[in-house]
Amino acid sequence: MYLLGLGVVLLLLKWQEIGVVAGWSWWWVLAPFAGAALWWAWADWSGYTKRKAMERDDQRKLDRINRHREALGQKPKTAVPPRRR
Repeated sequence: MYLLGLGVVLLLLKWQEIGVVAGWSWWWVLAPFAGAALWWAWADWSGYTKRKAMERDDQRKLDRINRHREALGQKPKTAVPPRRR
């Protein structure tokens, strides 16, 4: 996401001819967009995206369990056990 934001900022600076970016080649201005595309391709290929989504779901589940345990007056769980592959 940072590369995408950087690409948008550089694109606007180039388009409005502001600062040193006005003199840069378009290849340098558009390079962050290519970097973002490569990052997303790698994240999907390696399973990084899915793993992060599963960790987020596990944390939500643990938070929900802890809310219910605290309402019953029990000690909250501290961590989610690791997933088996």
